Amino acid sequence: MSTRELVVLGTASQAPTRERNHNGYLLRWDGTGFLFDPGEGTQRQMLLAGVSAHDVHHLCVTHFHGDHCLGVPGIVQRLSLDRVEHDVYAHYPASGAEFFERLRYAASFHEVAKLREVPVERDGVVATGSFGTLEARRLDHRVETFGYRLVEPDGRRMLPAALSELDISGPDVGVLRREGVLRHRGRLVRLEEVSAPRRGQRFAFVMDTRLCAGVYALAEGADVLVIESTFLDADAHLAHDYAHLTAGQAAAVARECGVRLLVLTHFSGRYPDPRPFHEEAARVFDGEIVVARDVTRIPVPSRR
Repeated sequence: MSTRELVVLGTASQAPTRERNHNGYLLRWDGTGFLFDPGEGTQRQMLLAGVSAHDVHHLCVTHFHGDHCLGVPGIVQRLSLDRVEHDVYAHYPASGAEFFERLRYAASFHEVAKLREVPVERDGVVATGSFGTLEARRLDHRVETFGYRLVEPDGRRMLPAALSELDISGPDVGVLRREGVLRHRGRLVRLEEVSAPRRGQRFAFVMDTRLCAGVYALAEGADVLVIESTFLDADAHLAHDYAHLTAGQAAAVARECGVRLLVLTHFSGRYPDPRPFHEEAARVFDGEIVVARDVTRIPVPSRR
């Protein structure tokens, strides 16, 4: 059975706290794993969360501030220590290539894993596969930053009643799905007659940024939006000065973009109680809201 879930590894911002590790998020998308922004301590958090180095196929870094990348050396070395056989693709802002090189080879180790670097230079598709497309969009932070968006291709959902009416079953259903047409009992049956459009699911990952066009482009129509909410609205001036978002701003993005599940994270250590983040977001967004906690799993909502 396919699995689509977000494994939250860490939710702190600049510095970890007693309750919150540096950033880290693994998206399981059927058979492909996307590890986003591994901060310091991510390797241990993976152990606590039941995540293996073999689960990682894409390593996605939004920018080169420490809380989003200081876990890269451990992850890179663990890929080789565990002898991960499949290719792992590393996506990061191309302007930070020197930083990635230093992180990748921060200490001596025997490199056997196949890590393929795919620097991000501009907005657009950065990877394709059975999962669909992985896109990047530029954000507005104090260093070059990109957010990521996973888009599954649209498909079609078979309609059992329509298939039954035409007495189509078994292998013929597979032929119809693959070929788009089926000659059955003297007539040509088209896929459109026995199926309905099925919208592909979408996942968006938005980290350190002010509000900008890229935020909205990433969030548009997302089934899951993971978005930083470093501050509360009472400290909006700090959010602007440090190029971050508030919980209220994140919720407004979710409302305007038709998001289904809003996941708030990347909390400043000045707020020991997470409840105000949910309360503030709920005043703006009436969809499902999760205030992320370390070492928890958040299922991707089932299709509508």
